[in-house]
Amino acid sequence: MPPISEARSHLVRAVYHAPRGRARMYQLAARIGQLFLKPDDYLIGIIGSEGSGKSTLIKGLFPGLELTNDDEGINRPTSAAFDFDPDAQFCGHTFHIDMRYEMAFHQMHEIVDTVKSIVSHQRRVIVEHFDLLYRHLGFNAQILFGLGEDLRVYRTTVFGPFPFSVRKLAFESLKYRLMAHSAEDIMGRILRDKYNYSPQYLHSEVHHGFVVGFDEEPDWDLQQLEKEVREVIDSDISITPGEGDHVLFDGEPFYCTGKRCHVKRSSEIENFRLLKHFKFDPITNRYLLVGIVGDEQVAVERFDGLPPMTGGEHDGHYGELGEHCHRY
Repeated sequence: MPPISEARSHLVRAVYHAPRGRARMYQLAARIGQLFLKPDDYLIGIIGSEGSGKSTLIKGLFPGLELTNDDEGINRPTSAAFDFDPDAQFCGHTFHIDMRYEMAFHQMHEIVDTVKSIVSHQRRVIVEHFDLLYRHLGFNAQILFGLGEDLRVYRTTVFGPFPFSVRKLAFESLKYRLMAHSAEDIMGRILRDKYNYSPQYLHSEVHHGFVVGFDEEPDWDLQQLEKEVREVIDSDISITPGEGDHVLFDGEPFYCTGKRCHVKRSSEIENFRLLKHFKFDPITNRYLLVGIVGDEQVAVERFDGLPPMTGGEHDGHYGELGEHCHRY
C-alpha cells in the first residue's frame, strides 16, 4: 500500500456512497480528510444542491470551522474571510465562504479579491458553491468535492475536471439519494408502527437505494412490506424538516438526522421496490434488506438483477451486494 502522501499525489477521483445521516457523514468526511487533504490545499471547492449535505461534509472535514450560513441558521452576517488581514497578529488560517449567501452582501469582485488574497498568503478558504465563483476567479480549486447521490473527490489539474462538469453530475444524481432516503424513512415508520420493530439496526447505501441490516433474519413478508411502502408513496404525503432531529411526514415527526435530505412529497419517489429475499453477508453475519428506487432501465452498478417495478419474486441472482455497501 503506497504512503498517504503518494496516494494524495496520484488521486484522480475517489467515489463514495454519500451517507444519509449526520454522524455517518461526519465519519466519512473525517476519513476523506485524512486520506486526501494536504496542508497546502489552500483553495477547496464544494459543489452540491440544497439538501445534499454540504454543511455537514464541511464540518466533518474541518471540525470547529464556523460556517456563515448552515442548516441551523445564520451564525454571523457575513464570512470572517472579508476581514482577512495577513498582518494581523491573530489572523485566522481557515475560512469558509458560501457563494449563494455572500453574493447577497458583496459584489463578485470583492469575493474574488478576498479569495485571491487568502490563497496568495497561503491561508485556506473553503468555497461552497464553487461553481458560482470559478469563471470570475480564473483558476480552479486544488481539490473539488461533488455531492450528489455519490460523494466524489477530485484532485484537479489545469486539464480539469472543472466545476461545471462536477456540478452537472452532482445535481442530476442527487434525486436518487433523496428518493432513497425518503423511501427508507417511510419504510422505517411502517416497521415502527405496524411491525413493532425499531432497533438501532445498520443503515447503509447501494447505488440508487439503501440497505438495512439485521443481526437475525426477520420473519417478514417482503412482498407485503413493499406494498405497504408503495401505498404511502402513492398517497402523496408531504415530507418536510421538523424540529431537532426529525422529519415530518404529513406533519407527523419521525427521527432522522438527515432531515433535509428528502424529496418534498412522497409521490416524487420513483419505482420503489425491495429485493424479495434478505441477503446474508457472511463477513458481518448480518441479514440485509435492500430497497431500490428509480427507473428499472437505469443501470445499477454491479447488480446482476433487480426486482421488477411490478413487484413479484425475482428468480435470478441479485449480485455481489456485500462488496458495494459500506459496513458501519
